[in-house]
Amino acid sequence: MGEGLRTLLFEGDRLRLIDQTKLPTELRYVMVDDEQTAFSAIRSMQVRGAPAIGMTAAYGLYLGLKKHVDLDKEAFFGELKRQAEFLKGARPTAVNLAWAIERLVRVAHEQRAQGVRAVLNALREEAKAIQHEDERACRTMGENLQAFIKDGMGILTHCNTGALAASQYGTALAGFYVAHERGLKIHVYADETRPFLQGARLTAWELQQAGIDVTLICDNMAASVMASRKIQAVMVGADRIAANGDTANKIGTYQVAILAKYFQIPFYIVAPWSTIDPKTTSGREIPIEERPAKEVTEWGGVQIAPRDVPVYNPAFDVTPHELITAIVTEKGIYLPPYHFA
Repeated sequence: MGEGLRTLLFEGDRLRLIDQTKLPTELRYVMVDDEQTAFSAIRSMQVRGAPAIGMTAAYGLYLGLKKHVDLDKEAFFGELKRQAEFLKGARPTAVNLAWAIERLVRVAHEQRAQGVRAVLNALREEAKAIQHEDERACRTMGENLQAFIKDGMGILTHCNTGALAASQYGTALAGFYVAHERGLKIHVYADETRPFLQGARLTAWELQQAGIDVTLICDNMAASVMASRKIQAVMVGADRIAANGDTANKIGTYQVAILAKYFQIPFYIVAPWSTIDPKTTSGREIPIEERPAKEVTEWGGVQIAPRDVPVYNPAFDVTPHELITAIVTEKGIYLPPYHFA
């Protein structure tokens, strides 16, 4: 499943995404053919996971600009600037989105003298390159994680960091896929990940499809499961890593890290190098996206809380670097103290 499941497929100059809001009960696809549909897919979480939204934004920028191929050069680059800023606003926390857009903008300016059509060709190839690099990075992260995965381990993960969150294999889940390929017996405990239930809807589904032993638990069961000694490691992804190692990830990660520290369980962050943001010195500077209240007060269109109750719904929290045992990327394994420059 890690190799076969593709959340993004670019062919025929269109981008096809798995609509992750429909999983696990329905496998449906959404087509992206310009910056507007890319923005909508990212904002509505039809596509999610830091690497996947970065790639979607890159393809969306190319597809949106393709419709303006007949503009003169000045007007085209004005449209480039508008679309790039528009897409970067889809979700603010995951740095991969801005990283991918800025990478395409840089390539466009490098090719400016060649004309609009040459710029468009370069943008398409750069978007493809980002996806190919992500595929290789995910596999390498999975292999690097084997330094910490032993036969018979119980591993807790939070949110979804598998093939649905990237182009292939994923980040933290890549380690599980590689271990499974090598015949290691591991047991994964997946937090449900309230309020959007990425663990329940996506991680449990992915791992089941792959034949990996997985047990779903509610978020508030983590301490009890750790106390029962069923967990020997925690492995999660990241949406932004500051220069000092402070890490933003899906809401609930921070409390899992605190519990792991209490129970003396190693806590690993797994993310591509593009998730590291050396311009952000610490977690205090990471912008935290707030999501709509109805994600908490409703489920499946059914009201589950009082209609007028105030809701605070941050999508992410920041785990301090002191709680992180190691940060694993495709470039290697990093131990504290963390200094990313």
